[in-house]
Formats: sequence, structure tokens, C-alpha cells
Amino acid sequence: MGTKKIQFSSTTTRFFFDADFAQLEKLVSKDQAIIITDEHVFEAHKKKLKGWNTIVLKPGEQYKVQQTVDVVIDQLLAMGADRQTVLIGFGGGVVTDITGYVAGIYMRGIDFGFIPSSLLAMVDASIGGKNGIDVGVYKNMVGLIRQPSFLIYDYSLLKTLPINEWQNGFAEIIKHACIKDASMFKELATNSLPFYRKNTKSLAKLVQKNALLKASIVSKDEFEKADRKLLNFGHTIGHAIENLYELSHGQAISIGMTYAAIISHQLKFFKDAEAVVSLLNKYGLPTLVDFDANKAFKVLLKDKKKDNISIHYILLEKIGKGVVQPLLFVQLKDIFQKFK
Repeated sequence: MGTKKIQFSSTTTRFFFDADFAQLEKLVSKDQAIIITDEHVFEAHKKKLKGWNTIVLKPGEQYKVQQTVDVVIDQLLAMGADRQTVLIGFGGGVVTDITGYVAGIYMRGIDFGFIPSSLLAMVDASIGGKNGIDVGVYKNMVGLIRQPSFLIYDYSLLKTLPINEWQNGFAEIIKHACIKDASMFKELATNSLPFYRKNTKSLAKLVQKNALLKASIVSKDEFEKADRKLLNFGHTIGHAIENLYELSHGQAISIGMTYAAIISHQLKFFKDAEAVVSLLNKYGLPTLVDFDANKAFKVLLKDKKKDNISIHYILLEKIGKGVVQPLLFVQLKDIFQKFK
């Protein structure tokens, strides 16, 4: 089992790679812990959860809202949770987002950790301390940045994932390759989704590489003043259409990366837009789609990355090198209209 420690501004997070669910009892006692999960994960892993205090949520992005948070807090009060309680988010990105957010506000902040159960959560959602909820169609509009004390990586949990959840995770893996790791991009192009599903060792190496890549970026720029912005590649259009069209996160980000690659070709003379689109297609992700540019633009105007006249857009100079490009809204609106 490989353990890595990453130092953030106020917390050291321990990453337990090649671990299993049983690692949890070595980190926190059952009396002290409350696990937050959803109905799908609970049904799939009832045996593992036996004897643990558990709060079970409705699954899905539509429940990543303040009403769910209020219900969780009511249950914590009923269970007698105090400042010594440790919350554990056991699930995908929705569960980890809600758990981290509740842990940040309950009694002004209590300890928490994650056991990510989806590929997307393992490589992206559970890492970096961004915890929060949606407000209507606006993604992650309310929340805070606060790091978990630990993450436990149990790759056996991925066996229960449907194919679309694997595709979701690979959208973020491809994103990391595009902005920071040209050699990973080549590896992904050489291999395939069925290959990683069959080869646990190769998958474990890929997951660890992606988790540590993101953690390294965040540890140097926790509050998104510089390089952390690169992690938003594909997320500008992606977040604008995700809830609007009830897409999965991976689908939305894949579409966002496609259009970001095209804009990169137009503004940065990026030569490999076709290679990005081809790789996304190879992993079963959508690329060029028809969406209402005016509706998407209106949602984008509420994006957290904007100021009054412009937005920080992430483009590619080449595979493995993302850049932050301020774009005026008038420019962006013109680009959106051309997409129609």
C-alpha cells in the first residue's frame, strides 16, 4: 500500500493508494465516525458498512442542493455529532462535495475524509478541497475550500461501476493530460477504456498519477490565483450546459474540452484539436453537439471565474501545456454564436 502526504495551507492530507475500505477503522473509531453515502453505494456495499453510523442520501446531481445539506445537518444533530466527530464521504463526486461542505459548516468545522467510489471522484472530485452545492442550473455556486484529512483508494469499488461512470472519470483524466502531461496523452491514445478496466495495475498507476498531479497543482495554488485555474479546462462551457441539459459531468466537460480545443486552434494556433476530439471519442465521450448558445451564454455570465467584462478561459498551446486566456464577454459571445 502506497501512502503519500500532501501539505496544503492548513491541512496535511494523507493519500492511501492500493488500500481498501478496512483501512478506515485504522484511522477513526466507529464511535467517532459518521459515513455519508448514497442509496446506490449503500446497496452495493452493505456488508462493508455494517456497524458504521451511516447517513444515506438520494443519488444524483439534482440532490446536490441546500435542502440535502439541511437534512444531513438535522441527522447529525439527532445522532449527537459534535466537534470530535469525523465525517467520511463514501461515494462519488456528489457525496464528497456535500460531505466536505457539511464538515466545513457544521459546528464551524469538523474533521472529514473521503473514500471515493467512482473513477471521477478518485482522480478529480475528491481532491483539492472544493466542496459545495449547486443553485438551480448554476454549478457549485455555494461552497468553500477545505481539505480532507485522508483519502482511501480502494480500486475494488470500481467493479460495480456502469460504463458511463468509467467514461465520466476518463473525461477528467484526458483533461489532466491535455493541460499538464503530454506523455499521459500518448499513453491514453495507445490504450483504451476496456484495457484499463481489465488491467488493475495499469489502472492503479493511472489513478495515482492523476490524483497526485491534481494534488500537486492545488498544493501550490490552493485558492486558484494561478496554475489551479488550468484545472478548469473544458469546464467553462461544460458547467454552462451540464445542468441545463442534465448531462453527466464527464459528458459536459468533454463537450467543453472539444470547443476549448477549437478556440485554442483559432486563438493560439493549437495544432492538435483533432487529436483531442479523437481521444475523447475513443473513450466514448461526446464532442461536437448542438446546444443553445444563447442559453449557455446566459448561464456562463454567472460563472465564478468571471469579472465584470471578461472571463478566464483555459486554452491549449500544445498537448500538455494549458494556458489561462482572459476573454472579453463580447469576444466569447461572438465565438458562441459561431458554434451555432
